[in-house]
Amino acid sequence: MLTAEQIVAAQKANIETLFGLTQKAFEGVEKLVELNVQATKAALSESANSAQALLSVKDAQELLTLQASLMQPLAEKTVAYSRHLYDIASGTGAEFGKAAEAQAADAQKKFMAVVDNAAKNAPAGSETAVAVMKSAVSAANNAMESVQKAVKQATEMAETNFNTVTAQAVTATKAAAKKR
Repeated sequence: MLTAEQIVAAQKANIETLFGLTQKAFEGVEKLVELNVQATKAALSESANSAQALLSVKDAQELLTLQASLMQPLAEKTVAYSRHLYDIASGTGAEFGKAAEAQAADAQKKFMAVVDNAAKNAPAGSETAVAVMKSAVSAANNAMESVQKAVKQATEMAETNFNTVTAQAVTATKAAAKKR
């Protein structure tokens, strides 16, 4: 069946995959930290500018105008921040998905090799059992492919919904700012 070299090679491949996924996870965290640092710097700068503008207000009408002018950029920046967060999360998730698909494909290939090897060495008269086993493996592979397709479709639908909600939020904010 399996030789020591095959087991060592499989363990080595698994460790390389683990380190690759760990690297991708750290890259995602690094992007998230960078985004938050940029957002914090921008928020501090804008807060200082807003405070200066508020201190220079002379009457209530000017205060309302200033308040309205500050709200639309804030909403747009919040949407942009959310979009960046979503992009980071979906990019990192896609990397993990690719790795999982590659591992599953490799495992399927190795399992089919074991089944084929067992079929070649099976005693006479066991052809029916071998055929049933191959059929079961094929059905499992088809089921896994269907699940992977469904996950991809759900992900695409979620991204479409996110984009729609984002666009509606920006439009609503602009409309509300114009009414003021």
